[in-house]
Amino acid sequence: MNKTYGVCLGILALGLAGLGAPAIHARERLGAAEAGGGNETATTDPVSSSSSPGASSPADLRQRIDALKAELADLDTQLAAEKDGDTTTPATAPQDQGTPAPATTPPAAAPAAAAPMPLPSPSMAGPLATGIPHELPAGPFGKIEVTGILSGMGWTEGDHIPGDSPTHWELSNAQIFIQKTTGWFQFFLQGGAYNLPALGTSFLGTPDTVKGFYGPFPQGYIKLVKGNFNVEVGALPTLIGAEYTFTYENMNIERGLLWNQENAVNRGIQLNDTYKKLTVAFSWNDGFYSNRYNWLSGSATYAFNAANSLSFVGMGNAGAYARVSSTSIATPTTLNNSQIYNLLYTYTKGPVTITPYYQYTVVKANPSIGIPVGAHTNGGAILANYNFKHGISLAVRPEYIKSSGPNLLYGPSTGAFGFTVTPTYVKDAFFIRGDFSIVHVTNFDPTTGFAFGTDGTKLNQPRGVIEAGFMF
Repeated sequence: MNKTYGVCLGILALGLAGLGAPAIHARERLGAAEAGGGNETATTDPVSSSSSPGASSPADLRQRIDALKAELADLDTQLAAEKDGDTTTPATAPQDQGTPAPATTPPAAAPAAAAPMPLPSPSMAGPLATGIPHELPAGPFGKIEVTGILSGMGWTEGDHIPGDSPTHWELSNAQIFIQKTTGWFQFFLQGGAYNLPALGTSFLGTPDTVKGFYGPFPQGYIKLVKGNFNVEVGALPTLIGAEYTFTYENMNIERGLLWNQENAVNRGIQLNDTYKKLTVAFSWNDGFYSNRYNWLSGSATYAFNAANSLSFVGMGNAGAYARVSSTSIATPTTLNNSQIYNLLYTYTKGPVTITPYYQYTVVKANPSIGIPVGAHTNGGAILANYNFKHGISLAVRPEYIKSSGPNLLYGPSTGAFGFTVTPTYVKDAFFIRGDFSIVHVTNFDPTTGFAFGTDGTKLNQPRGVIEAGFMF
């Protein structure tokens, strides 16, 4: 009986071993394929290479049969899983860059249209920008581009001078710009109403500003272009200074203390050229809008890289002239017979723009035109702006200027410190911003000078200005 039982168990063990062999070989083939598809080699199962079942006891055979059953179940499970893995592509497999995407992949989005490039004029220091230009057919001129601005401002200040008022509401800009920016013949035309607010000076209404300064067409010129060289003829923006003429062109609403010593628009001819990193300009003009062409201007700018540049600018009256007019206030005798020099550095990268600059002016004595004593000024300013997200930006402008001699600031040898902060919000064509500023007069003598307040003895003038409008 025991012999019969042992023979049966041996036959069953051999049969189970035979069934497990295909699973073992299949696993080995899969492993070989995964390792690189090498030739299949015969292997010996460590269990089946043990001693013969006939030499084992019935208890040993029972243990071996149970172990073989468990191993066979595990091998069947692994073999089924590996077969499934061979027929399924992993979800994380990278797409071959040289083959088209599968049909289930959504098509790539069409590239967004390039944003319109800003127009070259009017010049803009930010954070405001010219509107999207409107193109119009112009016959022999081809296409011309039209932009504009409409804005108003409110004003309040302390220690106003006699004849002024502590508050004002006024139209600050209602202007149209027409220009042709392609081809060898180009032009720029600017027309409309404007205001020119500046620190440390009394308020002047917009109608009086237009009448007393540059009229309803303040700037306009033709431009002849040949490669990097061009010639401009007409009423041109000045080369001097770090601030432009009109409110919307600058970081701050009001111009600064140094700007009060500079000219803004001059009529004449200007040559411009660029050679590699150097840009130069030379102009023969009428200085402080004198209509007497005896001023010479020049500038040289070197761009070290896309973020850093350094400029030197100089201009001066090569003769002498005193314009007597009951209507024009754009040509003060002292400043129209001066020389002005600037050294400017500009850093622009990402949301940051920083422009520190130094300015020196000098006026020589000339009693024949009403300048009995010579004078000069030294001044410096830092113009900085940071663009945050969602159309919000913040600009600051600390500055200081010191004079020697009369008629240039608030009396002989006086100085002035100014600080302006300007938060701005821009949404599409709309903008709103505010100036918060203070001017403090230094080295003041009330017997020889006149500062702020109804009696001219106040040394500080705080001011708040708000401007809102549309660039279109």
